[in-house]
Amino acid sequence: MHLVYPAVLAALLFCTGLYGVLARRNAILVLMSVELMLNAVNLNLVAFDVWLSRAADDKLHSGQAVTLFTIAIAAAEIGIGLAIVLAVYRGRGTSDVDKLRDTAEGHESDGPGGTDAPDAPDAPDGSDNDGTEPPAAEKAEATA
Repeated sequence: MHLVYPAVLAALLFCTGLYGVLARRNAILVLMSVELMLNAVNLNLVAFDVWLSRAADDKLHSGQAVTLFTIAIAAAEIGIGLAIVLAVYRGRGTSDVDKLRDTAEGHESDGPGGTDAPDAPDAPDGSDNDGTEPPAAEKAEATA
């Protein structure tokens, strides 16, 4: 078998995974796309190992050994990644990557007290009170 067939298949798998990482909003689908990219790398490692071992009469198969390490790292990555996604989903209520990026940058999403909320109107007496706490004079009388 020619080296071109697995190389083209690996390139297609990698491009599909790259598209999934760049276009998806769900964190679990992004992790699945990363796994697809790692599988494309594994396919290339095995294909080039077989091709190079035939050319050099080498019996070491180092490409296949590296592939086993890559599979082990991918399994650990998906386990830790899913744990992180579940923890974030429990805390935030969403696994949307864009919303998580906004909260990491310090922007609040639509909600009370967030940056997207309009300013509260001024109090009728001209003070800067938004109605949640009594004016300063009433507060001083209450404490005295």
